[in-house]
Amino acid sequence: MKLYTSIGPNPRVVKMFLAEKGLDVERIEVDLRGGENRREPYLAVNPAGQTPALVLESGAALTEITAICEYLEEVTPNPPLIGTNAEERALTRMWVRRVDLKVCEPMANGFRFAEGLPMFESRMRCLPEAAPGLKAVAQDGIAWLEENFQGPWITGGRFTLADILLFSFLDFGGMVGQPLDPKYAKVGDWFARVKARPSVAASA
Repeated sequence: MKLYTSIGPNPRVVKMFLAEKGLDVERIEVDLRGGENRREPYLAVNPAGQTPALVLESGAALTEITAICEYLEEVTPNPPLIGTNAEERALTRMWVRRVDLKVCEPMANGFRFAEGLPMFESRMRCLPEAAPGLKAVAQDGIAWLEENFQGPWITGGRFTLADILLFSFLDFGGMVGQPLDPKYAKVGDWFARVKARPSVAASA
């Protein structure tokens, strides 16, 4: 397998997932700032021009982080990061979806349409006027998580893909003007627990 990777929270999710699984795959760095992801030969790997992409031994390319992680879970089920039965898998997928919609997507687009505008305005439709609202939506999502957090992990007793996804984006947010508000104590304690895991340093 080969992992086409770059800077940013999406590649971080897959790198952290691989580290938690104890998997070491060949990595090929794609220059996101220089726009390498938006031209050949990378577009032959992923026509959407996004990273990461995992190219399998068959030659097939997986290009969405959840699809990549689902594949890795199936081929390397231990340690389980999605689940060992239908209920666990469904709960993980539910929380991944919640985290993605409530926090990750609005946070990412809030960045792309504001601080990241010089890099993204020539690559995608950007709505600068929407940036403040999107950032507020992300904060609303974190507030909702704070209210509904049971702990010690997002799904409860299991460390899962949902934790990896949320951590990768909150850590990124802290570097681009969307820091985690200290008033969210439960989420803050959770963040510290995740940050202490070896996979965080391995995926940085």
